[in-house]
Amino acid sequence: MAAAALPLALAAVPAAAGPGISVSTTGSTVSVTTSACTQINGSWGTASLLTSSQGSFAQGRQVTLSGTSTSQSAAWSSVTAGTYTVIVICSDGTTAGTQSVVVSPAPTPTRTASPSVSPSRGVMGGVGGSSTDYGTVTLVAGGALVGSGVLATAWYLRRRNRPHRL
Repeated sequence: MAAAALPLALAAVPAAAGPGISVSTTGSTVSVTTSACTQINGSWGTASLLTSSQGSFAQGRQVTLSGTSTSQSAAWSSVTAGTYTVIVICSDGTTAGTQSVVVSPAPTPTRTASPSVSPSRGVMGGVGGSSTDYGTVTLVAGGALVGSGVLATAWYLRRRNRPHRL
């Protein structure tokens, strides 16, 4: 009885036992390559990209395989982030392979700091944030006020120490 079950078990092996497929992603592009298909009536076969909610080959984004007798390929561009299944069906109806692929979200662009324009005279340290340039008359008047304040303070302190003098 075990000898009778062996041929049935071997017949149940899927046709994808051949070379299979190779799936890769670059950014938002998914591509598949295989060497398992043969050309029949000018066609190598079809590849389909399925989301997790799509159950059959016909529901996915289908692309016709192109290539040579040694390598056939297909690609999908502008694929959004997520998990997908790639299935390749050769033109003779056999499945070349099935493989899952994860498309990562696009990286967020990094912002670079742009150089800011420096003030033409540099930082105005000690001016209190003001950038007004005062004239000579204003500076002389301010100096005279400071000088008279120093003289008045000296006179007051001297008078305080010796009250009988003027």
